[in-house]
Amino acid sequence: MAQSRGLKIGFWIATVLFCLQMSFTAYAQLQLPQVAEAFKHLGYPAYFRVELSWAKLAGVLMLLAPFSARAKEWAYAGFAITLASALVAHFAVGDGAEKWSWAAGTAVLWALSYGLWRRLQAAPSAPQRAAQAAPTVDGGLATAQGR
Repeated sequence: MAQSRGLKIGFWIATVLFCLQMSFTAYAQLQLPQVAEAFKHLGYPAYFRVELSWAKLAGVLMLLAPFSARAKEWAYAGFAITLASALVAHFAVGDGAEKWSWAAGTAVLWALSYGLWRRLQAAPSAPQRAAQAAPTVDGGLATAQGR
């Protein structure tokens, strides 16, 4: 039970930090002219910057709000594609670490959040643990006989 609590705390720390970073980049892409110039430097059209910003905000909402596991999986997939694409774009134009390190750091937060989320999804819930620990009606006879 303590491991599950530690997993939850770790998950929420990583996820909140990741979502703050993604929200900040979405804001910066919409509001800061130097970020618009960076997108132009990478070869992206201006409309893609706006579209990506709104998609990031939608993904942040999906991760923080009580959506289905499938919706969260899609949000994580979208963020993985976004972060991988950012790194590829920076490498393709020859940017140094000062340009791509933010995307790499954010990818580490993504990996922590996603990995902990998957572990939490795989961990049995409290009702499932109780059902597993409950004695059977037949006194364990069915288990002993291989049923």
